[in-house]
Amino acid sequence: MDILSILQSNEDIGHVPVEQLQWLIDNSTCKEFKVGDPLFIRGTESTHMFVMLSGRFRIWLGEANNTRELARIETGDITGVLPYSRSRNSIAFSAALEPSIVLHTHKDIFPQMIREKHELTTALVHVMSNRIRNFTTLQQQNEKLVSLGKLSAGLAHELNNPAAALVRTAQELKNHLSYLPDNFKNVMRIQISPDEVDTVNDLMYSKIAAGTVEEMSLMQRTEKEDDIRDWLEDNDLDDDDDLIDNLVEFGFTTDELDTVLEKCGEKDIAPVIRWIGNNLSTERMVEEIEDASKRISDLIGSIKSYSHMDQTTDRQLVNIHDGIKNTIMMLKHKFKKNNVQIVKDIDPDISKIYAYPGELNQIWTNIIDNALDAMENTGGTLTLRSGMDGPCVKIQIEDSGKGIPEDVKSRIFDPFFTTKPMGKGTGLGLDVVAKLVAHHRADISVDSEPGKTVFTFLFPVE
Repeated sequence: MDILSILQSNEDIGHVPVEQLQWLIDNSTCKEFKVGDPLFIRGTESTHMFVMLSGRFRIWLGEANNTRELARIETGDITGVLPYSRSRNSIAFSAALEPSIVLHTHKDIFPQMIREKHELTTALVHVMSNRIRNFTTLQQQNEKLVSLGKLSAGLAHELNNPAAALVRTAQELKNHLSYLPDNFKNVMRIQISPDEVDTVNDLMYSKIAAGTVEEMSLMQRTEKEDDIRDWLEDNDLDDDDDLIDNLVEFGFTTDELDTVLEKCGEKDIAPVIRWIGNNLSTERMVEEIEDASKRISDLIGSIKSYSHMDQTTDRQLVNIHDGIKNTIMMLKHKFKKNNVQIVKDIDPDISKIYAYPGELNQIWTNIIDNALDAMENTGGTLTLRSGMDGPCVKIQIEDSGKGIPEDVKSRIFDPFFTTKPMGKGTGLGLDVVAKLVAHHRADISVDSEPGKTVFTFLFPVE
């Protein structure tokens, strides 16, 4: 193999003087790889620069069936350690996809290269700068996809619940309405005065207008159900569970039922009570449909606000609470799943700040999602605080999880560093958070001990 000719045709270093390319060859080793052979292994020290003379390699994170491909190394690519690179350890796994030949250059020759081979050094620094730019773009795109993945399952769950309620209640309402003609016939046979009709009608619609009784303990509800059941039995009426449930839900008392009995008489009380119960059932179903529809509408509104659809992507004057509120809505399913309670200590009068709303939402998503992961299977409390700290808006997000070990606290903002199990985290979330915070010229700090981790943000008010 004519290695010099291959290097001269290389897009990145082909323009370098021949003597410098030959020097690189003389100070390097040419190695062959079979299919499946690793070029480097995650966690091992990074000691070599690699120039792909032929073949292909796959680069990935993860293990077994839980892997995520990062890149492919093709013929002509230059990777590994480069001059001025601060890389210490390999962050991923690799394997040859086909028989490959790679030029290995140990980093020990870099000092001499920098001193004496200026054109070669410049070309390799240019390769490194391109790699950093491409990696940053890939990293941001990947983290956005990861954030989207965190939300999508929850959104499907949150939307499915009210949608299923709509379908179920609509079907129940349809079946319920099919019984009304027979009930109407029974009511029409009753002969009572217009004043008596008005009394019963006004009582029922006053209850409907007031709506269902929301605040009622289990003991109170059971007591009221027993009272209504006893009243129905005393008056030789069917103690239908749905009827009892509706009468209790809308706050009917036995005294009010006595009023209905007094106006209608014992002979006609059964169809009247059944007619009242049917109207209450219809009203309850309509309320359930309205509530489910509102939940869907509110969730879609939160999604739109969270993603800032139909809005400019430029900096805007924003209330920082809005993004946090929408993020909590997006992650509501995870709060329920992990049995996590929210405590808010919010100052409603904090100043607005100029910010990129989409980036703020990405910050809150990563921090709150990490906090929920820290309380997985144990439950706990997420505490949100806001206030002014001099010329800055101060936001604190505290969780009661297991905490961050002291020996890794200084590394949590490093790319690809994670304390989560393999396949659970990418190690990119907090790195992206740190970059987005810096983009806002803000500050972030973290204090952690078992049972208490607090992320503090200071956003300057302009």
